[in-house]
Amino acid sequence: GKHTVNLDSKIADVRVKPFTLEMGTKFELHVTISGKKINISEVPDLSIPEDWMRDKLELNFYKSEQGGGGEIESVNYDKQSRTAVITFLRPG
Repeated sequence: GKHTVNLDSKIADVRVKPFTLEMGTKFELHVTISGKKINISEVPDLSIPEDWMRDKLELNFYKSEQGGGGEIESVNYDKQSRTAVITFLRPG
């Protein structure tokens, strides 16, 4: 519906309209696991900033049973080669 918003000494009438959010993107990673590092290849080339991809990779492997998981020391992501190396704080 319609709403009135007071902005300092001015009043603005606004109308709320629903909108559809885009669905998330699913993708597959190829992983090689060692004691403290995970090497990831074939990271999909998504149209998102590189720091977002690093965050997504970190969240996926932080305390993840599927990925081995644990506290992460660093995530090195190379968009051009579509690879990443995740280093954990402790081997496991």
